[in-house]
Amino acid sequence: MESLVRGGTRWRRFAVVMVPSVAATAAIGVALAQGALAASFSVSGQQFKVTAKTLHGDGFVQYGNVVVPSGQGPKAVAVSAFTDATITGLCQSVVVPAPFIGDVTLKLTAGNNGKEVTAKNLYIDLDQLDADATFNDINIGVAAGATDPNYAAVEDQVAKDTEHGGAASFAQEAKSADLTDVKQRAWATSAGTFKLAGLSLRLHKGSGAGVECY
Repeated sequence: MESLVRGGTRWRRFAVVMVPSVAATAAIGVALAQGALAASFSVSGQQFKVTAKTLHGDGFVQYGNVVVPSGQGPKAVAVSAFTDATITGLCQSVVVPAPFIGDVTLKLTAGNNGKEVTAKNLYIDLDQLDADATFNDINIGVAAGATDPNYAAVEDQVAKDTEHGGAASFAQEAKSADLTDVKQRAWATSAGTFKLAGLSLRLHKGSGAGVECY
């Protein structure tokens, strides 16, 4: 059974016991068009790295899913969704192999020098997260198709992502979450609105420590 959903993801029933340390994540990526939830897109075959000094998120829900990156097989991910998120000290980097040149790292920073990054209806497909985290009014072990709309206003999209066999899978929700010293690796992100104050984007030849975010 296959169904095209947000982020070019195909849902196959995927229940994963996620612990609170993986329950929320930093906002990531490039500026997206303001307004409705971002349109579906095909997931590339490259992951990207993200760090953030702080993240405050309201209306949180997380559930398991599967993405199919271009040219690769299915990959298990934890989808973290926030109704609203505020981030400081954001850094995103992705390494792009370039013919005749070698690796080129695209590095984006924002939310520094007293400025903040804000996002609405934010979704992140991730497979690695490290942070110090505090969750407020958290429920762990909720059925993915029955998360409380009073906790997460992104309920409609969660329902679409889980309607084909995943409604009873493991999920968790919280009214809000606070994370510090965030480090993550992700496959994709989308948002209805993504405002990056103090945006800086640079290209660097090479990759690794000192060039990427971590």
